[in-house]
Amino acid sequence: MTVLRSHLDPGSDTYVADRAAMLDALGALDTVVDTVLAAGGTQYVDRHHERGRLTARERVDLLLDPDAPFLEVAALAGAHEPDRTTPGAGLICGIGPVSGVDCVLVANEPTVKGGSLTPIGVTKQLRALEIAERNRLPVIALVESGGADLPRQADLFVPGGRTFREMTRLSAAGIPTISLVFGSSTAGGAYMPGMSEYTVFVRGQATVYLGGPPLVKMAINEDVDDETLGGAEMHARESGLADHLAADEHDALRIGRQIVADLGWTRAGPGPTLPPDEPVYPAEELLGCAASDAKRSVEVRDVLARVLDGSRFDEFKPLYGTTLVCGWGSLGGHPVGVLANNGIVPTSTPGVTVSRKLDKLGNRCSDTAELAFNGVRVPVTNTIGTLGRGFSQQMAQFQNERMVACYGRVGACERALDRTVAYLRGRTAFGGPLVRQQYLTYTLAELYARLDMCRHYNYACAEAFMRGEDTTYFATVAKLAIGRLCEDVARTCLQYHGGIGYMEETWTARFLRDMRVTSIGGGADEVMLQVIAKRHGM
Repeated sequence: MTVLRSHLDPGSDTYVADRAAMLDALGALDTVVDTVLAAGGTQYVDRHHERGRLTARERVDLLLDPDAPFLEVAALAGAHEPDRTTPGAGLICGIGPVSGVDCVLVANEPTVKGGSLTPIGVTKQLRALEIAERNRLPVIALVESGGADLPRQADLFVPGGRTFREMTRLSAAGIPTISLVFGSSTAGGAYMPGMSEYTVFVRGQATVYLGGPPLVKMAINEDVDDETLGGAEMHARESGLADHLAADEHDALRIGRQIVADLGWTRAGPGPTLPPDEPVYPAEELLGCAASDAKRSVEVRDVLARVLDGSRFDEFKPLYGTTLVCGWGSLGGHPVGVLANNGIVPTSTPGVTVSRKLDKLGNRCSDTAELAFNGVRVPVTNTIGTLGRGFSQQMAQFQNERMVACYGRVGACERALDRTVAYLRGRTAFGGPLVRQQYLTYTLAELYARLDMCRHYNYACAEAFMRGEDTTYFATVAKLAIGRLCEDVARTCLQYHGGIGYMEETWTARFLRDMRVTSIGGGADEVMLQVIAKRHGM
């Protein structure tokens, strides 16, 4: 296999400037990282310690094998939120060895809003469960959670239900799920141990119930204490939810490690098959590989030479579609396929060139990992497909994809609304069918009205596109509008059907999941909003 030759000059003024710019950017990133590592802040961490309890990060460290690496996933999730009140989304997710077995760890941070889940926290948790399913890794949940963050429950109630569906899918696939419960686990937090195959409760700390004593008092005017309602002793002796009763947190972690050791779990897939040599060029030089000037391209082979084992790279079709570098190499001895953007795509480059190259490479790399470097620099004025500029042909394809996505979503929304109306006709309340209740009727009527507007707007975009007009902006608006409508229709249908379908294969739950697949074509909502903002000078 060919060893890459790098043309990067670490002594050049350009490299020095790029490296300095990268270090400045990393310095700003370190500030965010420090916020995440501080969890809820000194005040709440100290108070937690005074109660004799560990933070989520301390629990993870003690659960992992001594001096073992921990690959954290989405550590900075939530950093984009304006209030910055949920560092790391109040959750620690990652992969690390426990009793010699690689596991996915999901730990609630009790010093951040009592371990409650935010919308971004749900997304982070779902990503961790997806990694576990794809790689067949046991899941260990370190639970101490107040359930959903109630002020934002409208944004996470439905997607949060998918968490429990994924837990059942893991069990169905024979992948072990383990919950170590360290404190109060209320509402949605109670489902994690309830749906896990192995559970460990800490005596005197762990409580699991859908609603605590204050809610019981309000609902049925009955006084009850935590332990009687859902304490560790009660679940270990009466309900049977707790498999093991731990004396303290350290004992719970010891039992968790023993459970994993007794699984007899072996890692799926082949191990490293190639020499895991260090790259010929020092990885530290990657600090100067990224251009500090957005108008200057990055030679991606200089990056690959400092990433791949031994800087070895077998390039595929080097003279064809030169703005996409494809080939094979290895990382840590594991064979990987490489797809790497390499500079600005010129207007004269047919879009089919890149796609054909990608397809052929994919046919030969179906069993390997994929390593992508998104180094493309797109001028601001070209992001909405200005004719005659770079990316104009790609943007034309985006128009097609966005309009096709709209067609599918319009049909799905209409079918969902029709089925909901039919369902409400067959249900009665207050002396008549539910469909006659004014609030329900008006809500559905408004959704139908928005659906018709999206339908006609998209048809107008399609007619303009067929006339050869550039409709990138208008197709973007159409896709964004129908995407938001789909979310509203999905939530309304699930609500009107009594919230059923989070774990069952009902059509309402399938609609909510499947309609998101069509959002891939033409870009995500963030891309849509960026295009619209640039159109209006923002």
